[in-house]
Amino acid sequence: MALSRSGSPLDNGAPTLALDLAVCDPDGELLQDVDVVFHLAGIAHQHAGESAYQQLNYQGTLRLARVAAAAGVKCFVFLSSVKAMGQPSSHGERAEGDCNPPGDAYGCSKWQAECALREEFAAAAMAVVILRPALVYGPNAKGNLQLLARAVQMGLPRPPPEGARSMIAVQDLVALLCSIAASSPAGVHTWIACDDQPYSTRAIYDLLRQASGKGRGIAWLPRWGWWLGAALLDLASPRRADATFDKLFCTEVYSNKAARAAINWRPRARLEDAVTAMVATRP
Repeated sequence: MALSRSGSPLDNGAPTLALDLAVCDPDGELLQDVDVVFHLAGIAHQHAGESAYQQLNYQGTLRLARVAAAAGVKCFVFLSSVKAMGQPSSHGERAEGDCNPPGDAYGCSKWQAECALREEFAAAAMAVVILRPALVYGPNAKGNLQLLARAVQMGLPRPPPEGARSMIAVQDLVALLCSIAASSPAGVHTWIACDDQPYSTRAIYDLLRQASGKGRGIAWLPRWGWWLGAALLDLASPRRADATFDKLFCTEVYSNKAARAAINWRPRARLEDAVTAMVATRP
């Protein structure tokens, strides 16, 4: 049985049981004879209060893991985030140990949950796998990728060739989760989940133009113009967690070598296929 905050059915029609992990824990009997718990619930909205992140992302995660362990669950999989690793110190590829203090409440809550799981379950019978996905994309992508797609349709100029960002297709992330469930490795493990290839905003822009049947865009807006436009957006939304310019042109590249070495998994999806599907399903 899947649990969800609202109790709404899954996309395939399967029912879920309503449970708000921020205020209550599941009945341990629900987890009897369960081999693997996938903990995907969390708050990622950048306008949430710090206490909300702490209550659900950190404290709710630890409480759920304790209930799972007491019920005899064999493996607990926690979907964390690369944001738990803090900002990069260089433009190089980051491995699991390349961490800095997180700069926002979301990343901090994920990092605290990770540390608590590693400390409490290091010698436990229940295996714990902490996954740190990079930016997740798919045919029904939302957030910044959807905003970029709309901007391309409206005639956004071609961005500067700066930055690079690791990503992962939703189907590859699901395949990794299934591979972990199949093997349930003993102990506590922390793995980054990402594709083999990072993408710049310009590369994504070009794929969106191609999928929309448009030619190559013209880079008529200079770099300072992009910086100014991003700064104006930040002024209009002062509660943004990260600067808009950094979101567009920063370099955040991660390595999936640890997960690939430990689990029978390889990322297989291509961003261009997801972009094509996303453009085709736009109203």
